[in-house]
This record gives sequence, C-alpha cells and structure tokens, in this order.
Amino acid sequence: MPEFYDHLTDVVVVGSGAAAAVTALAVKDAGLEPIILESTDLFGGSSAISGGGLWIPGSHVMQRAGVLDTPEAGSTYLNHVLDHHPAGAGAGEASGRERREAFLRGGPEMVAWLEDIGLLWRYGRGYPDSYPHAPGGSVTGRAIEARRYDLKRLGRWRENLRHTVRGVAFHATDAAAMATSRRSPRSLLTSAKAIGLHSVAPRLNGRDMVGLGNALMGRLLELLLDRTVSIRLESEVTDLIVREGRVSGVVVRRNGEAFNVGATHGVMIASGGFEKSPELRERFLPLPTSTTWSSGSPGNTGVPLEAAARVGARLVNMDSAWWGPTVIHPDGTAGIMNSERSLPHGIIVASDGRRFMNESGPSVDAGRQQYAKHREEGVSAIPAFHITDSRHRAWYPYGTFRPGAGTRKMVESGFMVRADTLEELARATGINPAGLTATVERFNAFAATGVDEEFGRGGNAHDRFYSDSRVRPNPTLGRISRAPFSAVRVYPGDLGTNGGILTDQVGRALAEDGAVIEGLYAAGNAAASVMGATYPGPGAPIAAAMVFGFLAGRHMSEVE
Repeated sequence: MPEFYDHLTDVVVVGSGAAAAVTALAVKDAGLEPIILESTDLFGGSSAISGGGLWIPGSHVMQRAGVLDTPEAGSTYLNHVLDHHPAGAGAGEASGRERREAFLRGGPEMVAWLEDIGLLWRYGRGYPDSYPHAPGGSVTGRAIEARRYDLKRLGRWRENLRHTVRGVAFHATDAAAMATSRRSPRSLLTSAKAIGLHSVAPRLNGRDMVGLGNALMGRLLELLLDRTVSIRLESEVTDLIVREGRVSGVVVRRNGEAFNVGATHGVMIASGGFEKSPELRERFLPLPTSTTWSSGSPGNTGVPLEAAARVGARLVNMDSAWWGPTVIHPDGTAGIMNSERSLPHGIIVASDGRRFMNESGPSVDAGRQQYAKHREEGVSAIPAFHITDSRHRAWYPYGTFRPGAGTRKMVESGFMVRADTLEELARATGINPAGLTATVERFNAFAATGVDEEFGRGGNAHDRFYSDSRVRPNPTLGRISRAPFSAVRVYPGDLGTNGGILTDQVGRALAEDGAVIEGLYAAGNAAASVMGATYPGPGAPIAAAMVFGFLAGRHMSEVE
C-alpha cells in the first residue's frame, strides 16, 4: 500500500456516465469534493450514446403531465416482472426486496432533486412498459427523458462529450414517428418538427441542439461544470487501495504514469460493464460472443470490476447483458435493431428458416431467445437473418439508411443480400429453402388474420410502439410477398453487460460473505442490476444507474 497520496479528495468516482455524474452531483450537493476519473478521452460513457430515457414509476414528471401512477402500481408491476418472468427468476440477491424498494422509493426523489438543480425533464407519453399487460403495467408508460439540449452551453467541453450521430435533436417518442414518416401525415409532421424546428432552425441562431443520451449527459455535464467538480479524462483506474480494512483510494494511470488518489469518504465504481473486453466476454457471457456486437462505450473493459474483485467484492449475474438483436453496419459499427425488426413485412429466422421470437418484443428477451435457438442441435442462429420484402426497404428506414435510399451500398458492402425469390435468398445466405418458404407462408397467413399464433407479435401496446397503422389488421405484421426480398445478418448484441459488483440498498459493495466492504460503492453497469436480467420498461438501465448513484452519493456524504 502507498505511504502517501498524490491527490486527496472526499470521493473518487470512477467512470463518467449517468451513474457517475449523479453520484458526483449528490456528493457535491452535500458539501463534499468529488473527482471524476474517466479512462477514455470523452465524457459520458454508454449513457451519452443511449436513448437517454429513465424508467421511473411514480415520478412528478408523469403527474405533471396528468398521468397518475401510484407507488403500489409500480411496485406490483416490478415485482411481477422480477418474480414471474423467466429471466427474473435468477436475479437473486441483486434484486432483493430491499433493493427493489430502494429503487422505487429513491427514483421519484432523485428526479425531483435533479429538476431542482437544473435538469429539465419531459414525460415520454405513449412509450409503454415492456409488459403493459402484466399486473400494474402501464400502456402510457413510465419513461421520462431530458429535454433537448444546446451543446454550445458546454463551451470547450462540447467536443469532449461522447456521441454517435448529431444534427437531429429528437426525443425517444419521436423515433416511432420518424420510422413511419413515409406512411403517415402525422408521423411526417412529427419528423419535420424534430428535424426542422428543433434541429435545423436552432443552428441558424448559433445553437447546437441534441436529444436522447446526449441531452441527458450534456445537461449533467453542465451541472458538474457549474459546480466546479473536477473531471479527469484519460485517467484509468487500475487498482483499489485498502488501508485498515477500508477502501481508501485508487491507483490511476494517466499519460503513462501511475498516481495514487485518496478518498476520505468513499470510492464509487460507475465505470460501466465489461462488454468491450474479449477476455471477460469469453469467460462469462454465452458463446459465441464478440465485442463487435456490442453498442457499449469503448471504455467498458471491466478493469475496475476486476480491481474490486481483488479486494473481495462479490461479482454476480456475470452471464447477463442488456441484450438486443444487432446488425453490423457497413462502416463496422454495431446497431441495436429497434424499429427495423418490429415494423411489418419482416421476420427473423435461423438457419433452418424458422422464426424463434416475437420480433416486436422486448430486446433483452429476443437476445436470450436467439442464444436458446442457437443451442438447438443442428441449427445455427448466430447470425440469424432479418428477412423482408420490398415494401420494408421502400417504406421504412434501416439503421442510418433512409427509406428506399442506399440500397445499392447496403448490398455492395455485404450488409444486405437481395434476391428475386425466397429460394434464391435462402441459397445465398445458407438458410434452409424449404424451411424459409414454409415459414413465410405460415407468417403470411398470420398477417391476413392479424394474429401471430406462434409468438403473439403485435398483441400488446409495447409491440405496437414501432408499427405502421396503415397495415391492418395487425400493424406489426405484413405479408412478405413482394420481390425483391432481402436478408440482413442479426447478432445477439448488447447495450452493455448488467452483471457485476453485488451491492446493498445504498450501493455499498458486498463481499462473498455478505459483509459490507467499507469505502467501496458501485452503480450502473458496474453493479449487478436491480432489474436482474429483465427490462421492465424503456430506460430501466439508466434509471437504476442514476437512482443507486444518487443513493450512494447521499450515503457517502454521511460517512464520518
């Protein structure tokens, strides 16, 4: 152990995503001095490149929008999902009653506090819970998100905020309308407002408006900067320092040198999961696996998790991730399929040509179902294939490609395979031709009746969030019958891993014997999620990250 510290502060926060930012703000709000240490050269982690939503039952933001959501309803729903969903059964201690209650109680309090200090919220009306038909489920939804944000407010820090695509400042609920802008005047108007009124017009006035995760993390970064919170980029935490049975600091590598940073009140590990570590993926996640299938931040390599394990922290649910059917775009980047798989005139099949999922269902369920299908003897489902007809390509966007545009590039790059018949498409992709044609024939019959007798696709409000109202009787189905037909490879990608350090109801790390590791906290994807392997609603991962960052920050502030 070091005899001295190169720098001493009250709280060290490892990582710079939503959990890290809220922890630092809570600590600062209580009068203590935090320092944020981010391993990469950009601030924001996976939160900055996410949808940026929070699934928070009973928030005042919902009430202000005229939507009543009682604590009892939120509790009933969350408990039902965690206790009765197949993926919830294995959540174990990470999703114990005390942690669930802490999340449900702390969520509305955190949202109100953040608004009090300057974060502007909006309600995501119409973005349903993942299982709206379950007891306590909500069709109108419990998701909230940050309002559009002007990056110019960040000054020189604007270029240090992680991002994917900028230039269009839309909210999560705009995405469904943008997916069907060629099919609905109302959707076209919503899209035009998002692009023209909220994106292009502000640039004429010198503003740089963003939405989604960039809006959330941009606003949080501004709040941190306003409070002069110290932020150090390119500072990788490689080890934890323990003195007298307490985690009292970290070892940081920066510019090739090692520094010791002491923390009098605690160390928060909010550094994301391990989805970008080939070694840890091979060790813990289902196989086959690849870092290229993940949409997580490049800095999420799991190094701080390994450091926590070395000082006795218990790691649980390490085989779990925020799964999502994923395509690899022509530029090599991974993209979670949201609207593409849910919109009509398309299905996802394995090498036997058969469907194995509700293509419009929750993404984490789809990821697990793909692995389950792949384990069937004599069947390959990794990659699977998204099969569509010409209407899907003509009417709907695909990744960053607009409806009907870029098809030649998609084919020439190998991203998409096209053929005039289903049999030719099957032979070109290695799919069983007889299986594919039989599956399409059966699916087309479902499209005619509006009832998916195999997987129930389109049977609830969540399934219909991304849908085409002009396709009837079921807006998520649609015959696959017009040539040319297309196939795109689909992988079991992820938004990040969600197993990690086991923590208690205030975010304190626990040892193998259940004892608290004094001075060590974890939140976000570095901690085993209170949601277990389930996804109760849009924004559940960030909600849990921020709530436990908030609770941990408050607790650290009370440490003597």
